[in-house]
Amino acid sequence: MPEIIAGITIPDTRLVQEATELVREAADDTLFDHSRRVFLWGSLKAAARGLHVDPELAYVGGLFHDLGLTAAYATKDQRFEIDGADAARGFLLDHGRSAVEARAVWLAIALHTTPEVPLHLEPEVAVVTLGVETDVLGLDLAEITDEQRAAVVAAHPRPDFKNRILRAFHDGMAGRPDTTFGTMNDDVLAHFDPSFVRADFVGIIKNSSWPE
Repeated sequence: MPEIIAGITIPDTRLVQEATELVREAADDTLFDHSRRVFLWGSLKAAARGLHVDPELAYVGGLFHDLGLTAAYATKDQRFEIDGADAARGFLLDHGRSAVEARAVWLAIALHTTPEVPLHLEPEVAVVTLGVETDVLGLDLAEITDEQRAAVVAAHPRPDFKNRILRAFHDGMAGRPDTTFGTMNDDVLAHFDPSFVRADFVGIIKNSSWPE
């Protein structure tokens, strides 16, 4: 029997069950509950905006979006978003989804910290950003009713979430600080480490190898 939270049905399929097991094993409670909330918030907002989203793809996008912050899936030389995106693409292809579908979820995860752009792409891309912006930034909460909010948080609580998610971001990126250049992620490293030096875009341009 499928699980229903705040009116959103968690697909009762092998793909979804195995996605849940994979992320549950790799992630701690903070990241797992956050990732499930991202799917739920994103699905609620997508429905409110009239977007038609494949629920399995939305689920994998939500569940895998922070997988690159975990020890099992983090690399040392690329953005954590790409780590999660690569894992999701491989998972979907292994479960019989098409290359086009897998690419949409790859984009959803790879771009989920890039403001605005995902909302102009396919619904399966937009839905992850809608969920992330809700859970982390609290954007457009008016699109979700008090009853829906209560049901989601009852199923997946948010104890000290603001501090815990910031710590999870830091811990997942501290060993690869160069990958935060050009993203909002360098704000997190600067918050925890006053000695962190951000790369300067203007300086890179001025000091490039091109002669004047």
